[in-house]
Amino acid sequence: MIGERLTSVQRVEGTAILMMQRPQRRNALSLTMMQEMTEQLRALGADREVRAIVIAAEGPAFSAGHDLTELRGREAQAYREIFDACVLLMEAIRTVPQPVIAEVGGIATAAGCQLVAACDLAVASEEATFATPGVRIGLFCSTPMVALTRAVGRKRAMEMLLTGESIDAATACAWGLVNRVVPRDQLRATVLSLCRRIGEASGLVVGIGKGAFYGQISRDDDAAYAYTKEIMTRNALEDAAQEGISAFLEKRPPRWKG
Repeated sequence: MIGERLTSVQRVEGTAILMMQRPQRRNALSLTMMQEMTEQLRALGADREVRAIVIAAEGPAFSAGHDLTELRGREAQAYREIFDACVLLMEAIRTVPQPVIAEVGGIATAAGCQLVAACDLAVASEEATFATPGVRIGLFCSTPMVALTRAVGRKRAMEMLLTGESIDAATACAWGLVNRVVPRDQLRATVLSLCRRIGEASGLVVGIGKGAFYGQISRDDDAAYAYTKEIMTRNALEDAAQEGISAFLEKRPPRWKG
């Protein structure tokens, strides 16, 4: 249907669930779908009531990656627009202040695997599989390898990229691509439990910490320490830090503001 939304947002307490709803195409990331997701993420990032964001999917697949029907017979500018939209989506995941958690029920391939790797955390069902199979169809997974390499390391990423072979959920967990693996019927409950735990902390402090994590990760040790000590100094001046320290010393629950 023309104009039909390819995503939706559900609210569960302080958690926003950004749902990909293109199950008939295995939640392939069309240009429109990526633009919608970026728009939704930016809006949720500005919402002070949202403490965590979950990216989930309708149907048995998480995401099969880019919509290949959009990658055939186009001009260079059309391809640039698609890959620019993909990069903007990954940047939105990184730059919103709330933690973004991938809820992976089924396959996550190519840009779908990139989406999982780009999220701050990921929980997978035992049925989930992960792959970057672009090499097998003549389109190497070059943008997916950015997030993948940072999640699993060089050698493991290169194996996935060069062979295109799938890894199962247990291997993905052992390699650091996902945090936890649970039975499919426990997936949503596990994700929401994780979100509630995150939501117990000050949203301001979580946002400071997420920004600092990505700010330091690409720096060398000396530069990373110089950067993070300044972040900690600024954090210590915040009311949230003073309240949290006082609550700990006074053996009482903290009373966060805002």
